[in-house]
Amino acid sequence: MSPRSPLVNEELRRRSKERLLHAAVELVNEHGYEATTLGDIADRAGSARGLVSYYFPGKRQLVQSAVHRLMHRTLEEALEREPRTEDGRERLARAIDAILGLARDRPVLMRQHMAGLLQAEGFVTCPEQRRLAELLRDTVVRHGSQDVDADYPMLRALLMGAVFAALMPGAPMPVPTLRAELFKRYRLDWELGVPPDTEVPGGTDLARFFATGPGLGRPAPALRPEPEAQSK
Repeated sequence: MSPRSPLVNEELRRRSKERLLHAAVELVNEHGYEATTLGDIADRAGSARGLVSYYFPGKRQLVQSAVHRLMHRTLEEALEREPRTEDGRERLARAIDAILGLARDRPVLMRQHMAGLLQAEGFVTCPEQRRLAELLRDTVVRHGSQDVDADYPMLRALLMGAVFAALMPGAPMPVPTLRAELFKRYRLDWELGVPPDTEVPGGTDLARFFATGPGLGRPAPALRPEPEAQSK
C-alpha cells in the first residue's frame, strides 16, 4: 500500500479539526462547559481521543477556537449575504446584529465563552480569533473610521459588553435595548441590518460553519480514516 500524499494528509488533518470544532460548540451549547469532556467531544466528532490533545493544548483552547469560528463565520455570512453591499453603515449594522444574535440564539454557549475569557488562561489567540478581528477591523474601516487602532478595540469592547449584559444571569438586558444603544452611538438607522422580529437568513444549523468537504457545503471525497496521533 503506497503512503498517503502530503496533500491527502493535510486534508485529513483539516477535516479532523473541523469535526472537533463542530462537536465542541454543539456539546457546550447543549450541556455547558463543565459538563463537556474532551472525551465527549472526541466521541461526538468520531475522532480518536488522542487527536484532541494533538491539535489543541486543552479544552479551554479548543472551545475558544470553536466559538471564535462560529463568531467569525456568522459575521462573515451576515456581511456577505444578499443583497451584498459596500455601504459602511449597513455593514456595521449587520455586524452588530450578527454578534447580538449569537447572544440571543446561543445563550449557553456564549455565556460559557464569556466566562472562559475571565479564567486564568484568559484570552487565547488563534487563527479563528484573528479572522474575527480582521472582519471587525474591516467593518470599522468601511464605516469611515479615521483612527482604526482606537475605533476597532472600542467596537470590540462595546460588543463584548453588550453580549455580557444580554447574558447576565438574573438581570439580562433585552437584546433590542442593547441594539438601540449601539445603533444610537454609531448613528445607524433602526431599519439597517436585521431589525428585531425579522427572520434571520441562514437558519439555525451550525454544520454549515464547520464544513468537512474541500469547500464550504460540498461533500469531500472518500478518504481513509486518520490514525490516532502520537504526542507532538
